[in-house]
Amino acid sequence: MSLTKQTIKILIVDDQTTSRLLMRDALQQIGFANIPFAKDGEEALKMMMSSPAHIVISDYNMPKLNGLQLLQAIRTFPATRITPFILLTGSGDRTVLQQAVKLGVNNYLPKPVQPAALQKAIQAVTGNIQ
Repeated sequence: MSLTKQTIKILIVDDQTTSRLLMRDALQQIGFANIPFAKDGEEALKMMMSSPAHIVISDYNMPKLNGLQLLQAIRTFPATRITPFILLTGSGDRTVLQQAVKLGVNNYLPKPVQPAALQKAIQAVTGNIQ
């Protein structure tokens, strides 16, 4: 089965309700439909263990598990080891980005995210999705 924008599942992970809604709106604007939320890294990890998403878009700065800890956990679980992971960050902290690269992040975006930049970041990781 080939994945389409209608069938691909993109998990948004962010502790800020407004950020989750803005991200969902941006994804819907570019045609994605299956967009579950997690309010923190811990909830996201549980969701990924029970019903993995095709792509994870996660904020960095969150309680319980931050974006890097979530990325590290996802990379160590065989079923999600190669799941595309896009990190969102409000800070331009190079140390965070360097750590993310070491842990296997596929892409990153500064906040706030624009739909065009989001689409480019997803395409850079997955190729062109119809």
